[in-house]
Amino acid sequence: MHIANPIYDVVFKYMLEDSKVAKLFLSAIIGENIMELEFSAQERTVEIPSTSADRSPLTVCRLDFSAKIKTPTGFRTVLIELQKAKFLSDLMRFRRYPGVHYQNPDNAHGKSARQIYCIYFLNYGMKLPPRPVLKVDYRVHDACTGDELPASGEFVSGLHHRSWIVQIRRLKKRRRNDLEKILSIFDQSRITDIRYILNVDEESYPEAYRQIIRRLRKAMEDPQKRKEMELEDDIIGELQDKERQIEEKSEAIIKMSRTIADKAQTIAELEKTVAELKLNLNLK
Repeated sequence: MHIANPIYDVVFKYMLEDSKVAKLFLSAIIGENIMELEFSAQERTVEIPSTSADRSPLTVCRLDFSAKIKTPTGFRTVLIELQKAKFLSDLMRFRRYPGVHYQNPDNAHGKSARQIYCIYFLNYGMKLPPRPVLKVDYRVHDACTGDELPASGEFVSGLHHRSWIVQIRRLKKRRRNDLEKILSIFDQSRITDIRYILNVDEESYPEAYRQIIRRLRKAMEDPQKRKEMELEDDIIGELQDKERQIEEKSEAIIKMSRTIADKAQTIAELEKTVAELKLNLNLK
């Protein structure tokens, strides 16, 4: 079966605009049962203008959801912020974004601050453990003994967020549980002759999650979405070219600086030698 490649931002957003699909997908990642889900008022987008006059801007999405989660003792509401990055430079954007939510007084349930869950999709190499999905959770310890204590209470949950990191490049041949099977929709080894189309076997996915596959197939069949994927390819290509140019210029500057430093050291050594020769001549 052919599906649209969800590594594209336009497809990623389209997939999660379906409430049922989004609940399935996000519940699988966080390992909790999401009963209700809606786009938060804090949804934000970043428009990257194209250098070509005949193209529209590309919108790269950072998606926010308000999620009602079922717990053993009832229900609680959390804010889920989801970001997907293609470039290492996006790291600084990741740092800024949670701060926006911590400062926003609307991100509260009654008088209590809603806990923030952060989900990051990375499509570049990082110095992280080589696993497809990493969970980063806060831990509370006795500072004297080092003993771990239960991380409960609004003070801890309101000021510390949990994170899940999906390393797209680590998804190849990793199918240890249902989550890794679901996330294999991002496995770029399945690309067809057309970069934005993947070839998958629907039967290899858990039946409960096949709505996700069907949603991606629907995106692939939509002519407008195909056009938007082609546009995204063009603009990302332009951004990658600019990054390469900046990197090449930086390397050239570093090389030039080293050459100047080497020349300065050589001059200093020559001046020292001349001074020693003059001193020896004066002594004679």
